[in-house]
Amino acid sequence: MKISKAFRGDKTIWVVFLLLSIISLVEVYSSIGLYAYSLPGTMPTGLFLKHLVIVAATYVVVILMSRVNYRFFSRFAMLGYWLTLVLLAVMLALQGGRWFRIPVIGQFQPSEIAKIVLVVFVARMLAIKKDQVAELGTFLQLLLYVGIVVALILPENFSMAALIFLVCYLMMLIGGVNRKYWWRLLLGVVFVGMVALLLMSRGGNSGAEAEGGEVLHRSGIWAERIDNWMHPDPDALTQENMARMAIARGGVFGAGIGNTVHARLMTQAHNDFIYAIIIEEMGMVGGIVVFLLYSILYFRCIRLAWRCKGRFGALTVAGLGTVIYLQALVNMSVAVGVLPVTGQTLPFISYGGTAYLFMGVALGIIQSVAADVYAVENSDPSVSKQASDPLQPSPLAAEEQT
Repeated sequence: MKISKAFRGDKTIWVVFLLLSIISLVEVYSSIGLYAYSLPGTMPTGLFLKHLVIVAATYVVVILMSRVNYRFFSRFAMLGYWLTLVLLAVMLALQGGRWFRIPVIGQFQPSEIAKIVLVVFVARMLAIKKDQVAELGTFLQLLLYVGIVVALILPENFSMAALIFLVCYLMMLIGGVNRKYWWRLLLGVVFVGMVALLLMSRGGNSGAEAEGGEVLHRSGIWAERIDNWMHPDPDALTQENMARMAIARGGVFGAGIGNTVHARLMTQAHNDFIYAIIIEEMGMVGGIVVFLLYSILYFRCIRLAWRCKGRFGALTVAGLGTVIYLQALVNMSVAVGVLPVTGQTLPFISYGGTAYLFMGVALGIIQSVAADVYAVENSDPSVSKQASDPLQPSPLAAEEQT
C-alpha cells in the first residue's frame, strides 16, 4: 500500500494535523521542564518521549479510524452511549476526581470518550428521527439523553459538561429541531446559569471543596476561578498572570523557539497554558497562525458536512469539528484572559495522553466521512456538490438509517 493511500480523507485536514503536531512537539519540549521536575524521579526528556509516542500513536489511530466506514459508528452508537454512562456513573460514585488510573497507559478520563460518543449518538438520533425531529417529543427525548451525560460529568468537570451540551445543542438546531423549543431552552439555560453564578459568588468557600456528599462539591473552586478572573490580583504569581506576562513578552514576533522564560515558572505551561508559551516564543504571529489552523480545520469540516449526502455523516462531521474548534477557542481564550480557567487542553498541541488519543479518534471519524464523500463524488460525476440538501439521506447512505 502506498503511503499516500494510507492517509485517506481530506488532505488539507491532514496537513493541518501535521502542522499542529509539529508545533506540539516543539512547544511541549520547550515547556515541560518544571512539570517534569515536580514529579519524583522524572526527567523532561522522559516525558517528552512519552508525548512523542502518544503523538505517533494518534497518527495510527487516525489512519485506522479513517479506514472504517463511518456508518459502522452509527450501528454501535447506542451501545457506546450506555457504556459511557456506566463509566461516568462509576467515576462519579468513586468521588475520586475525573480520572481512572490504568497501568502503563496512565490516567483515563471518561468524559473524553463521552464527548465523542454523544456527538455520534445525537447524530444518529437526528438521522433516524428525521421525520419527527420538529416534534416536542423528539426534542425532549434528545434533551434527556444529552442531559443525563451532562449531569454525570458536571460535578467534576463543569467546562467539559458545558462544552458537550453546547455542541449537542447546536447539532439539534442544524438537525431540524423546532426553533421555538430551541430558543426556550436557551433562555432557560441562561437563566439557570445566571442564578448559579449568583449563588456561587455568594456561597463560594475560597476554593475549598465542600465536605462530604455534596453533588456540586467543586462549586467553591468554580466560584474562586470566576472571582479571580473578574477581580485579578496583578501582584499574585498565578498561572493566569504568568500566562499574560508570557504573552506580553512575546510581542509581535516572539522571543524565539526555546527562549521561554515563563514556562520555567508554570506547572501547566505544557498543558492548559501552552498557547501563552506559543505566543511568548513565536509572538502574535505564531498565535494567529495557530488560530488560523484550527479555523481551517473547522471550515473543512463544515464543507464536508455540506457535501456529505447522508444525514448521519453530515451531522457527525459537523459535531466533531465543532468539538475540536470550540475546545481550541476555550483554551486560547483562557490563555489570553477572555475566559476564566477551565482546564480544557489545546487539541493536538497540549501535552499528550488519553485526551490527545481521543481527539485522534474524532479526527479519524471525520476523515472516514471525508473519504466516503470523495469516493461518492469520484464514482458518480453526476453528484452535485451544491444541489442536494446535505441533511437528507441518499440511497448511498441508506445504512445510516438502520
